[in-house]
Amino acid sequence: MQEIAEYIEIYYNRQRKRETLGHLSLAIFIQRYYANILDA
Repeated sequence: MQEIAEYIEIYYNRQRKRETLGHLSLAIFIQRYYANILDA
């Protein structure tokens, strides 16, 4: 059960694409967000 929870939390939730984030994964969205802050 713990391995499934870890998979969902660590891999799936960070890699799956979300419509609300412009069809980006959470990891890519966060990476671009902070890159834009540093560029500003």
